[in-house]
Amino acid sequence: QVQVVESGGGFVEPGGSLTLSCVVSGRIPTILSTNWYRQAPGKEREWVARIFTRGPANYADSVKGRFTISRDNAKNAVALQMSNVKREDAAVYYCDVVSPFDDFWGQGTQVTVSS
Repeated sequence: QVQVVESGGGFVEPGGSLTLSCVVSGRIPTILSTNWYRQAPGKEREWVARIFTRGPANYADSVKGRFTISRDNAKNAVALQMSNVKREDAAVYYCDVVSPFDDFWGQGTQVTVSS
């Protein structure tokens, strides 16, 4: 069984920074990529960023230049560094781990943007 756990969410002021973490444990499959999604109240889930196990990172236009996704393969972890946070970044952030035959999702971590 595969477990995906997000952490690092919390309160952040506009313009501030926050780093989210996604850790995979259990019977870890071959991971092709890891994605971050987010969902704000009343809105559909939105793709935020992706990093391939061997390859580049990609970002949604709304976060490009402000967010950085990185991975530590030895720790089976992926981080999402959020900087210059905006009010519209407030959401529950989810980690999606993609293997050849399945996707594995975490329960999400809440990011609240408030001054």
